[in-house]
Amino acid sequence: MRRLVAACLTATVLTGCGSVGAEDPLQVTDTLVAAAPAQSPAGTAAPAGPVLPAPPSALTAFLPGTLATASGSTVSLRDPRDLARPPRTVELPAPPATLRPTPEGDLLAAVPDADLVARIDPASGTAERLPYPGGPLDAIAVPGGLAVALSHPAEVLLPGGARATGFSRPAELVAVDGQVHVLDTLTTSLTPLDADGEKEAALRAGAGATRAVADRYGRVLSVDTRGEALLAFATEPLIMKQRYPVPGAPFGLAYDPVRDLAWITLTGSNELVGYDVAGGEPREVHRVPTVRQPDSATVDPATGAVYVASAAGAGLQVVTP
Repeated sequence: MRRLVAACLTATVLTGCGSVGAEDPLQVTDTLVAAAPAQSPAGTAAPAGPVLPAPPSALTAFLPGTLATASGSTVSLRDPRDLARPPRTVELPAPPATLRPTPEGDLLAAVPDADLVARIDPASGTAERLPYPGGPLDAIAVPGGLAVALSHPAEVLLPGGARATGFSRPAELVAVDGQVHVLDTLTTSLTPLDADGEKEAALRAGAGATRAVADRYGRVLSVDTRGEALLAFATEPLIMKQRYPVPGAPFGLAYDPVRDLAWITLTGSNELVGYDVAGGEPREVHRVPTVRQPDSATVDPATGAVYVASAAGAGLQVVTP
């Protein structure tokens, strides 16, 4: 039986977890390369559930009444109650790096090559362009405004003008009870920020973390793509509580807060796996074949339906557990 792997519990003992770079105890090598999805094989099992024609997409997001995907610089907005209807589209000046819903029902798209964050209104299909010089990689809504991660310089901007500096690639932002946590996909580390932009004690996030979400227990769940694991971090204080093996090059990650399910796409085997994360360790409760190259997934908490997008143009899959 697979068991949880013991983890380093504090930043103080973190440097004893393995070889590190010369300058940064969170750095495992002096040559940093972010983990990436595996090239999915062709000719695997037929996808479970209906598959809708859709262009290649590596980004998905769900808002009440709207399923959003991105293909190149085009964001498509679909009605999940009538997926056969052609989607409304919003054209951005360049491809977005992330799509994030806001509590107000808008959609944030960080567009690094255009130095802006687009705030998309799903109802009208219009986008407000907010300038953020520095190549924004991610943007999330937090109390007081937006937290925005930039690529050059690699830093995070907080509402009120505070800046957190000294990152390598702050590619994913997660808010837990209003506090921003930064997943750096080059150093593969998780760093909490205080309201003034000061870094708190950070932890390594596996061997190559790529995606992160918050759950309803105040934890940060992260996919370690290179290390093939699901990680769970308690946040007060920041402690890695779980490291559960997930073979198959896990990459896409979505969380259903109603059913306490973490949905993970496996790009190495074209599968979607659902883990019950309410207990002391994750428990696999669903496993279905997917479209080829399932780089992204999102979930409708009201119905439990999971939407899996193919980055290879194999369509948009609807999985109803």
